Amino acid sequence: MSTPVTTLDAILYPPIEPFETGQLKVSDLHTLNYEVSGNKDGKPVVFLHGGPGGGVSEKDRRYFDPKVYKIVLFDQRGAGKSTPSASIEENTTWDLVADIEKLREHLKIDKWVVFGGSWSHPDRVKALILRGIFTLRRSELDFFYQNGASHIFPEHWDDYLAPIPESERDDMMKAYYNRLTSENDEIRTTAAKAWSTWEMATSKLRVDAADIARAANDDWALYASPLPSRSVVHRRLYHSAFARIEAHYFINAGFMREGQLLERQSIDKMYVPHYIVPKMGILIFLQAAISQQLSYKASVYIPQVRRLLTLPSPDTGRYDVVCPARTAYDLKKAFPELELTMVPDAGHSARELPTCKLLVEAADKFRDL
Repeated sequence: MSTPVTTLDAILYPPIEPFETGQLKVSDLHTLNYEVSGNKDGKPVVFLHGGPGGGVSEKDRRYFDPKVYKIVLFDQRGAGKSTPSASIEENTTWDLVADIEKLREHLKIDKWVVFGGSWSHPDRVKALILRGIFTLRRSELDFFYQNGASHIFPEHWDDYLAPIPESERDDMMKAYYNRLTSENDEIRTTAAKAWSTWEMATSKLRVDAADIARAANDDWALYASPLPSRSVVHRRLYHSAFARIEAHYFINAGFMREGQLLERQSIDKMYVPHYIVPKMGILIFLQAAISQQLSYKASVYIPQVRRLLTLPSPDTGRYDVVCPARTAYDLKKAFPELELTMVPDAGHSARELPTCKLLVEAADKFRDL
């Protein structure tokens, strides 16, 4: 009988250090921080972090076999160690897409595996490993930030409400955005902590006190170590990047039309080899058509809500409140080839054991691509 896996370290590849680090100026304002690790002559893979605004951490290298992959990590505009920190100027979805191409060209990479989301041109993507299917429709945003998850985590919702006067609570995202863009450092920091704490409190099947404590710390932004060398002002700005950039994208609907990511032309772009494994809840197996009419088994791990969705499967999955289950259902309708199979014991975080295991397995599948 095999021993159950009980730690992330038992699932992830061993820790490694980058063999290259650098900064890439992508506009007159923005400079991206990036790193490359693993096999210098290996198969290129680029890791795209969440948020937007979350930044990367050293653990993100460990989803990939370092003997096989040339692993590229970078902080998107305003996130992590990219500068200027927490900037929302010249920071849109389409700026991020262009940045990824600039980084690929800078590193002289022809094609790569994209891990995280479809943020590159299809003719430069060998395969997709997507996590956290979230289409930024107003209904999805409202479920988490206005009226939905509030009914499941009421005690943490009260903490999220606290910084906002009752007169502004009819649009919580707007109220938080106004504070996260305030000239007052204390107002910004208070709002950033409350926003981040709400997300950390609801991101796992079981509430993780350590995550909540980290969100309440000025140094939090990257799931990274404290930054003792930085000034208090810089650390607070660093902390606020996650909340500030998220709010900026969300009040602007991701700079996309409502439902754009579920339109036919968007779905058609998914027809490259892809193994979509994300934030939590629904595992979708599909036969994806490739060039020359070849096909292969891929899977899409899609966010699920904290409720039971009945499907013809031996498993019953649930518990992502950050990304509503409606997204998975609507993706299924737009992409009928998907077969949904629920995965048990998973919330939203990529660091939960069932999800982490699936992500590593997804990357392993493409080692021979």
